Order: sequence, then C-alpha cells, then structure tokens
Amino acid sequence: MTKAMGESEQALAWVEVGQGAALATVIETWGSAPRRVGAQLVVSGKGEMQGSVSGGCVEGAVVVEAMEVLEDGGTRVLEYGVSDGDAFAVGLACGGTIRILVEPVGPQGMPVDMLRDLVAARAARVAVAYEVALDGSARALAYEGHEDRHRMDRSGVTEDGSTFIAVHNPPLRLAIVGGVHIAQALVVMARTAGFDTIVIDPREAFGSPARFPDTRLINDWPDVALKDLGLDLRTALVLLTHDPKLDDPAIHAAVQSDTFYIGALGSTRTHAKRIERLRAAGVSEENIARIHGPVGLNIGASGPAEIAVSILAQILQVLRQG
Repeated sequence: MTKAMGESEQALAWVEVGQGAALATVIETWGSAPRRVGAQLVVSGKGEMQGSVSGGCVEGAVVVEAMEVLEDGGTRVLEYGVSDGDAFAVGLACGGTIRILVEPVGPQGMPVDMLRDLVAARAARVAVAYEVALDGSARALAYEGHEDRHRMDRSGVTEDGSTFIAVHNPPLRLAIVGGVHIAQALVVMARTAGFDTIVIDPREAFGSPARFPDTRLINDWPDVALKDLGLDLRTALVLLTHDPKLDDPAIHAAVQSDTFYIGALGSTRTHAKRIERLRAAGVSEENIARIHGPVGLNIGASGPAEIAVSILAQILQVLRQG
C-alpha cells in the first residue's frame, strides 16, 4: 500500500521538482474553530494545495496569502473570525477565530535542509518539534525538551507569544494480530481515524490481500513480526485471535515495549485464564494491568462492526486521556 504523503512530505516533493511550496499552520484557535492547532495546508507555486486549516472555510484566502509569500518571501500571521466579513461569508463557524502562520520553504522561510531533516525524522518515527519565531527571525528543530507536548500531541504558542512549537510525532499505527472479521472492519475505521494499519497473521488464508486490500500484511508469527515492526509510543496493538499460540507471544513482546495500548479479544473468563498464564510466565502485575481485556469499551456492541467501533473508541480514549 502506498501511503498518502503528509503536508511536510508534500511540501518537500513540490520543492524538489522546482515548484516551490508554502506552509500554512494553525497556531491558535478560539471558540468553535473547526481545526485543531497544528493543522496544516501546503500550497505549491502552481496553486495546488493539500491539507486544511479550517475545514474549507478560509482556504481560498489562505492560498492567496501563500502565493504572495512565495512571490515576495517573508512570514505572515493571519487571523480570521466572525468579525472578518470575508471569513464569515465563507462559513467560519459562529464564534470561531483562528490564527494561521504562513511561511515559504526556502531562504526567506523554512530552510529546505530543515524540511528534509523533518521529513526524515518522521520517516524514521523520531519525534521532533519545529520551533519558529512568529516574526520569522528564527527557526530550529528540537529533538528533546518538549516531552510534555509530545506526550499530549499538543502544538502551541509559547507563553510569551513569540514562538510557535509544532509537534511532529510519528504517525499513529495500529497493529492487529488476527485477520478475522472484526479486523476487517477495524482496519477501515482506524485508517479513517488517521492510523497506519498492519495486520499480522501467519495463516495466509486469514491475512490475505483479498480480505485486506490496500493494507500492510505480515504473514509471520506475531512475536517475530512485532520485533521487526517495533512497538513505540505511537503504536497500538490489538489481539483478535483469542488463541494463546498467537496472542500470548504477542503480549509478551508488547508488555516489554512502549506501545500506548494493548487490547485482547475474549470473554472475562478467557481473559482470566490469559492472566493466569502471564503470571505463571513471570509477567509483572503492572504489565498485566496494561492489557485491556475484554477489549473495547463496554457499549453493548453486537457483531464485528460494532465491536470494532468499541475497540477504536477505547484506543482513542487511552491516546487522548491516558
């Protein structure tokens, strides 16, 4: 499967073919603004665009500003709200206000080499923060020093109002062990929610392209697959086979990792037996407590699709609330 490029990757691609690119980033919001801080729109020198800073409300005006920045250079901070007639006319949510930083890629904006380093960090799943002075006077990439922002996935302006910190965490991933019916529904939902999805199943009849089109498949034993894949703070793991031969090795790999979520399918009785096996194998109570079993929020789900909803909801709950 070929993954769609993020805004940073698209900006670099346009720069490298000589089109140029400008980045527009939401730096502050008030009221009912439709996009969160850190949302981006990238515009090429030909007027092409990818991403969004307002869900379509003010994109046209921002593209005009971006094209001017590409022509004239410099950095601009834009503000749109219901008091702005143009913004209101295109439907900015009632009571909403957004501030947007627009900067070109190049000598008078974000250096091309800095953008390359940022894209490389994302590809290597390395967390990085982009620090940019709102007057355009200074820019830097920081690989440490913003741990709280990375943990909360929260970009924002510094307290003195002079600098914007754009958090670039590795993309979210969901690794699913077991190519069952629930997995088929969960893959589609998780992808819509922004997760890269991987299905792991040594049984090729289950983990097949016919069952999971456009999905990364690993037909290997879960512990081997997860070791090669790597489990980090931006990866969730869901076990759907309720077969100890497949689930238990995956759990042992997961509890020794930084994965932010571990969920295992099965009844309360099945999970109790799972806990007994883990204790006998020497897994600590602290690590056992990390496992969500039975998996998913208790919403009375019935059928694979509803169970998938409950699982994704629980994953997001853990991600956003801890």
